[in-house]
Amino acid sequence: MQTATHLDREHCVRAVQSKDARFDGWFFTAVLTTRIYCRPSCPVVPPKPENMTFYPSAAACQQAGFRACKRCRPDTSPGSPEWNQRADLVARAMRLIADGVVDREGVPGLADRLGYSTRQVERQLLAELGAGPLALARAQRAQTARLLIETSPLPMADIAFAAGFSSIRTFNGTVREVFALSPSELRARTPRNTPASTPGTLSLRLPFRAPLNPDNLFGHLAATAVPGVEEWLPRSPDGVGGTPTGAYRRTLRLPYGHGIVSLAPRPDHIACRLTLSDLRDLTVAISRCRRMLDLDADPVAVDDQLRTDPFLAPLVDKAPGRRVPRTVDEAEFAVRAVLGQQVSTAAARTHAARLVTAHGKPLDDPEGGLTHLFPSPEALADVDPETLAMPRTRRTTFTTLVRQLADGTLHLGVESDWSEARARLLALPGFGPWTVDVIAMRALGDPDAFLPTDLGIRRAARELGLPSTPAALTARAEAWRPWRAYAVQYLWATDSHPINFLPV
Repeated sequence: MQTATHLDREHCVRAVQSKDARFDGWFFTAVLTTRIYCRPSCPVVPPKPENMTFYPSAAACQQAGFRACKRCRPDTSPGSPEWNQRADLVARAMRLIADGVVDREGVPGLADRLGYSTRQVERQLLAELGAGPLALARAQRAQTARLLIETSPLPMADIAFAAGFSSIRTFNGTVREVFALSPSELRARTPRNTPASTPGTLSLRLPFRAPLNPDNLFGHLAATAVPGVEEWLPRSPDGVGGTPTGAYRRTLRLPYGHGIVSLAPRPDHIACRLTLSDLRDLTVAISRCRRMLDLDADPVAVDDQLRTDPFLAPLVDKAPGRRVPRTVDEAEFAVRAVLGQQVSTAAARTHAARLVTAHGKPLDDPEGGLTHLFPSPEALADVDPETLAMPRTRRTTFTTLVRQLADGTLHLGVESDWSEARARLLALPGFGPWTVDVIAMRALGDPDAFLPTDLGIRRAARELGLPSTPAALTARAEAWRPWRAYAVQYLWATDSHPINFLPV
């Protein structure tokens, strides 16, 4: 198998020789003499350039017969930023594979969700990533298996099926092939001083590319938290040492069951504590948490682009590495966006909390105050509009949205085509540009979504000396593309609103 043609060999060699962690996840280095593949920042002495070859995915390395390095653990690299900044077929397919669709529905299910034939999907993934959907899903299963082996006391048979393998034999063979160690050998290498966990609970570290500013990220999630579904705890329950910062916690609706996640910022990772009713949901839960915290972003590329504007440069230099706070459930966020139209943050939380209490699925939380899953569109489609404490026109907006989400007329998911989703949302009654773009930014993940009519953005623009009318500000923001959603975070940060500060 040849190195993917879109990888620039000269740039890849320089990144490996300088051990540049920024490129971890962008590509992988395979060493021809040792048959090992590494992340660019691997701490070992770099091989000679003539012994290096480069692949755009771990799956492609594995298909070519290379095994994962035991020092740098390339399977734990942050994901490629490409899949979060693009909306083409390959990017949408990669988001679906990360969400476990191939394991649950097979390649035909993946293709059906994308609206293409299986042959087209396989051809495009192979051309760009050097591996087809089955190989990419297999690599992901291997990574999930390693996580479970190293972070849980589960029997190997339980781990095999939780990670998505069809048999113990396949599990054993894949782990040995990918990591050059048997499952029991992997577990034997795990430090024994790890804190004990309750059944079904796992403590993980979610990597990211530095820098990461947690203030607006966790501040936004905490300030807008819906009681019963989300909360901020002053001290993290993750069991990881270090500064005792607080933790954002929330409930998760997952394909096989439900979960509760605790996420706490650390200097070099996000401490993640997951409690799952079904361990088969581990891969999906991790993927959704990473998307919510925007952990696969390339902050250096974003900030370098925004610094070219002299009005934004001081904001970036003051607090670099801002992320876009997103969501674990696109339909949930769309509903909450409607509830938040033309009301305060506190009022939006109150509206959402009433829906949760009346229509959410109850669950037990032994560690905090979480009580429900956010109600599904199907549950909300049965709500009596007269019970909603909002103007009649907004009731119409709410009921139309949830009915279309429930019957499948409108679908919002990781595979959504951003332009098509925008058009469908704009066709709904009561949906204007602000609502559509905030959903595009925080639910669909469009890094270029922009909110020129937002009052906070216009106020920040006036204070900075930027144009403040929507048309003029949009014209000025052309220079910020394709990162206008990140510019929104920096502009919002000029205000004293709680969304901009890490809670204490």
